[in-house]
Amino acid sequence: MTAAPLAMAEAPAPPGGMTDEQARDPDHFPGFAVAIPLGIQHVLAMFVSNITPAIIIAGAAGFGYGSADQSALLYMIQMAMLFAGFATLLQTVGIGPVGARLPLVQGTSFAFIPVIIPICAGRGVEAMAELTAAALFGGLFHMLVSQCVGRVRFALPPLVTGLVVLMIALSLMRVGIQYAAGGAAAQGTPAYGAGAGWLLAGVVIATTLGLSFFGRGLWSTASVLLGLLAGYAVAALMGRVSLAPIGAAGMVMLPDPLHFGFRLSASAILGFCLMGFISAIESIADVSAICEGNAGRPARDAELIGATAADGVGTAIGALFGAMPNTSFSQNVGLIAITGVVSRHVVTIGALVLILCGLLPKVGAAITTIPIEVLGGGVILMFGMVASAALSMLQAVEWTQRNMLIFGLALSLGIGLELEPGALAHLPETARIIASSGILPAALIAVALNLLVPDRAGR
Repeated sequence: MTAAPLAMAEAPAPPGGMTDEQARDPDHFPGFAVAIPLGIQHVLAMFVSNITPAIIIAGAAGFGYGSADQSALLYMIQMAMLFAGFATLLQTVGIGPVGARLPLVQGTSFAFIPVIIPICAGRGVEAMAELTAAALFGGLFHMLVSQCVGRVRFALPPLVTGLVVLMIALSLMRVGIQYAAGGAAAQGTPAYGAGAGWLLAGVVIATTLGLSFFGRGLWSTASVLLGLLAGYAVAALMGRVSLAPIGAAGMVMLPDPLHFGFRLSASAILGFCLMGFISAIESIADVSAICEGNAGRPARDAELIGATAADGVGTAIGALFGAMPNTSFSQNVGLIAITGVVSRHVVTIGALVLILCGLLPKVGAAITTIPIEVLGGGVILMFGMVASAALSMLQAVEWTQRNMLIFGLALSLGIGLELEPGALAHLPETARIIASSGILPAALIAVALNLLVPDRAGR
């Protein structure tokens, strides 16, 4: 699940002299004068959310901010950009039955992080070999799911999907606070929790909120990115920024096959496959939102199947080069509603920009110069928005005693097992890792009980 935009506005009149019919047509090309700035706007809207999972995973594994060698972190950031662009092209251009041929922007998924952290925690770069294999098999499974996901949507009502999204947010909120306080590397030192770090996080939060509430157009759409830039500027004035990594970075970075190696892990593969099913449902929702809310028609079966298949293909191919799973980004669906332009060619231009950034390591090196406290401010906001999106989904639930018990049990066990993984010490390794992720046991409990427990009202 991805963060929703902080602010929404009524769609303006179509730009560039387009008619309303042309603006709602995914196949209409509005001309480069309109398509290029709108494509870049799509990149700005998703940029921070796309690279943040790579930074969180690297930090959990122990080679993130503050580590002596950040080459692996830089590589992960570059691959996040490169394969987000590649997967987006799969959606907008398509190859045979793969791709919705709609303006769907793909990016690295937050949903997998609660499963990834128990697998790679403190294990360094070698854990990435297991994640590579898991992402490959998870992507292949995702492709298979695309053929039947429409027929099993009945098992995932808002009670279940809202719970899953809420669990994702709750599982990751601790990361935002940790980053704002100075990061895991600073824990146990006087620098952890220092006022200067919280000041930087506060600048990001205040700037983002101000632009989101009072800004218009690009100022509001890219508010999180602009908030990070404001925090970065203040950090530079405080002498907290070093540009040395940019000068040391090369000019071009090509993807390296099996960069982190390849190692099978039953728990990682099972976890990624289960989360792939949840990610497929998210893409279905995004396709429906574009077609029904913006194009003015229901989504076609070929679009639903193609979108989820592109998720899987993009994830599987990206995994071969060390990229993490991708999914459609909901904030870009919201951006389409704001601009009123449904052209897939606009998003194709954004995809090409992402691919270009992914090939230029100086872009990734510049990202690694952002102080972790600045990033923390953005992460706090993003996961708060994910939680808000979950609560919005849960508004559709009728809170009968049955639904309250199902939700409460799944939430309690999911969070409890994540907070106290030692309670699972006697389980086999695979079951222990999956259960301690929190999100997977919560989702499985909710799905099972929702199917098995009868609704007394007969619904």
